[in-house]
Amino acid sequence: MTILSQPDLTALPRLPRDPGGPVFAEPWQAQAFALAVKLSEQGHFTWKEWAAALAEELAAAARRGEPDDGFRYYDHWLAALERLVAAKGLAEPAALAARKEAWADAYHHTPHGKPVALK
Repeated sequence: MTILSQPDLTALPRLPRDPGGPVFAEPWQAQAFALAVKLSEQGHFTWKEWAAALAEELAAAARRGEPDDGFRYYDHWLAALERLVAAKGLAEPAALAARKEAWADAYHHTPHGKPVALK
């Protein structure tokens, strides 16, 4: 028999926190988190697969010599999610790259204080 319990959120390494638990510095971080949870809930991948993909991304960052200071945690989260989504055939890598490029272009051409919108 396996008994599932709530994860120990205090064990998460260097995540931004407030008294209620982990918080997000920017909206995209919460969106990436929610997307990973939703895709797992829908059965596209297991949480164990997700954890392995994130662990691989964090290990790759360590091999590149990136500091483990928590500031880029959700960058790694997003990279792991993109890799897993492509591996599962949920999106083509070229489509993901094109979308990222379109967002970067829109961001760089949007006046400060205005919402970023894709054409």
